[in-house]
Amino acid sequence: MAEDLPEREAMEFDVVIVGGGPAGLSAAIRLKQINPEMAVCLVEKAGEIGGHILSGAVIEPRSLNELIPDWKEKGAPLDTPAREDRFLFLTETKSFKLPTPPQMHNHGNYIVSLGNVVRWLGQQAEELGVEIYPGFAASELLEEDGRIVGIATGDMGIGKDGEPTGNFQRGMELRARYTLFAEGCRGSLSKQLMHRFNLRDGCDPQTYAIGIKELWEIPAANHKPGLIEHSLGWPLDRGTYGGSFLYHFGENLVSYGFVIGLDYSNPWLSPFDEMQRFKTHPDVRGHFEGGRRISYGARALNEGGLQSIPRLSFPGGLLIGDAAGFLNVPKIKGTHTAMKSGMLAAEAVAEALAGDHPAEVLGYFDRLRSSWVWDELSKSRNLRPAFAKWGMWGGLLYSGLDTYLLRGKAPWTMHHTHADNETLVEADKAPRIVYPKPDGVLTFDKLSSVFISNTNHEENQPVHLRLTDPAKAVTLNWDHFRGPEARYCPAGVYEFVGVDEGNPTLQINAQNCVHCKTCDIKDPSQNINWVPPEGGGGPSYPGGM
Repeated sequence: MAEDLPEREAMEFDVVIVGGGPAGLSAAIRLKQINPEMAVCLVEKAGEIGGHILSGAVIEPRSLNELIPDWKEKGAPLDTPAREDRFLFLTETKSFKLPTPPQMHNHGNYIVSLGNVVRWLGQQAEELGVEIYPGFAASELLEEDGRIVGIATGDMGIGKDGEPTGNFQRGMELRARYTLFAEGCRGSLSKQLMHRFNLRDGCDPQTYAIGIKELWEIPAANHKPGLIEHSLGWPLDRGTYGGSFLYHFGENLVSYGFVIGLDYSNPWLSPFDEMQRFKTHPDVRGHFEGGRRISYGARALNEGGLQSIPRLSFPGGLLIGDAAGFLNVPKIKGTHTAMKSGMLAAEAVAEALAGDHPAEVLGYFDRLRSSWVWDELSKSRNLRPAFAKWGMWGGLLYSGLDTYLLRGKAPWTMHHTHADNETLVEADKAPRIVYPKPDGVLTFDKLSSVFISNTNHEENQPVHLRLTDPAKAVTLNWDHFRGPEARYCPAGVYEFVGVDEGNPTLQINAQNCVHCKTCDIKDPSQNINWVPPEGGGGPSYPGGM
């Protein structure tokens, strides 16, 4: 088929940015601040900027203060100041208040709709002259003579059979002197770049978590704007890393989420069902009583920290934001570090363009090493590995020692020793977990959750969840682990049919995919490859969500 397709049209820019999240938009803004004449293009796979980002995040405004000092006067939607921090340890029936660790203090921070903040950043970028193209998924790297020279957007109107339909539209080549990849966690092109240029040589494996989130509207009498509550403990066992976050913000809104490290070992564990079960705790359910759930989403999170950050530059481009892994896990924040990485990358690229330096000598890494981002990640580098090594109680004990006595300056660095797909034990050696049925009021099933995420994909298109070896779905995943993808996916994408007849077969319901990319990470043999669907597909979170 490829031989019969027309040539793609091409557009030339100084810089192309892949991804319209905080990192990509901060890079775009900073580039235009430095040189208003620079030609900057940004592509975003969601149908609109912010369309794939669900509400409810706590933002440390440090990077925003540096990027746009007059953000308050310009109407940035940071409207709910953090007012109260709570940190709880839960048993099945009780909760115990713990001292809030210094990294989790939120004085001076804001609870926001991150989607609305990103929309506002997009407006600032457009006002500066950045060309923004939402609804276009970057699907292919353009390389010439060993150098990345841009990306191509995906063809539109390809049918399930791989052939063009009557709605076919050829993708575009967006060519640039430098390309910045801000795809977020486990970006498909970023993954290719790491392999192509061996960017992960010399660093620890990345370790991840899945974060599953709901947005609720609750009665005004129960709303406590500025309340931030985190917990650990029940319903997870002591060997599984994870916990909850719960934020009261906006007009009677509560953002609730549950995070589970993807290095868990029990193949019967379902992150979605743990998230639902958590809400039934007697000291938690009161946050939701009388309210209604209005949206749902999930995403993978980088948790490796400093040790897992790959080499960040390659001929023709850079990795920024969560594509590189700048999340500060103990602080439970990554927006400020992602934004700063984008700003520093922009400064390095602007200098390179002005001096016509080759990509290999960009000063991006040097800028990061001398910035507060590196200092912040360095101080927290040992905390996540401690939980992986010693479990919840050992991790808490070490965290107290590292935080209060060593102040993040331990003369050692703990390491991540394995990838998350290597940790599952065989199903017959793990305790089965029986989850309660949802009641449809406080707890819900996956399909009703996907429905309120407004997820939509063009049905007549190739499946964007691709199996390298379809047989392994049964011979490995089912026979050894009883199909863990049916449980770790929070959207009901993976379903084993024919089990009762003794002929299990994996059915992929790709239209349900909420783009969390957990399957790409946790599959035991790395047999699942997540690639972008047709541009604009996926969840859709309108303004205010």
